[in-house]
Amino acid sequence: MKMKVGLFDFAGCEGCQLTVMNLEDQLLQVLQHIELVEFRELMTETAEQIDIAFVEGSICRPGDRQRLKQIRQRSKVLVALGSCADNGGVNALGSDRTPEVLRQQVYANDLPHLYTETPQPLSAVVKVDYRVPGCPIDGQEFLAILQALLLQQQPELPAFAVCVECKLAEYPCSFDYGQVCLGPVTRAGCRAICIDGGGHCRGCRGLIDNPRTSPYHRILEQHGLTVEEILDQYRTFNVSEKAP
Repeated sequence: MKMKVGLFDFAGCEGCQLTVMNLEDQLLQVLQHIELVEFRELMTETAEQIDIAFVEGSICRPGDRQRLKQIRQRSKVLVALGSCADNGGVNALGSDRTPEVLRQQVYANDLPHLYTETPQPLSAVVKVDYRVPGCPIDGQEFLAILQALLLQQQPELPAFAVCVECKLAEYPCSFDYGQVCLGPVTRAGCRAICIDGGGHCRGCRGLIDNPRTSPYHRILEQHGLTVEEILDQYRTFNVSEKAP
């Protein structure tokens, strides 16, 4: 029997789900091996039981926690899809102030119907089995993780930093241009796409396992940067993990 797969969304831009949809021909091939039972972007049907649930978005609205728990209860495997679900995502930018202050700053009024809570990743509410990091996710990485799950294998993510991909591609170092970069402590797998585009790494894929912070602190000192400057970049996408 084909595995039943569902995609769900909470607070986020739904860019990760659009990345899945944009796989086009590859997605059509995948659909030959799975039964897509829930995906609001494509269908209205629902299912009582799901083998694999991919969940996008952070938890920050009334009712989100209960809905997520219900998805968890009817899913054998739950995968955090993208940075919002995995780390808190861009929504984490509002986590340094109370929801009341944030609503006042954004809307100039504390309107009850716009009530939100401090954004949290899925793991703050339920057990997350696996994750597809990134903002947005990498489509090929999504396919690789889905394939591993369909074969009942352990999905693997790169254990090294974005700096490795950057060096291999021979991109110039962002620090040499006075930019604060999280490449030394951020999990690779994005092929350093932001650096390739002339930017710098903001850590959307989360920290690597056991990041070495001492060399990073030396890099900051060499370029006249402070820990607070690096934390400002880190908070762009991360609300749940301990900062370097």
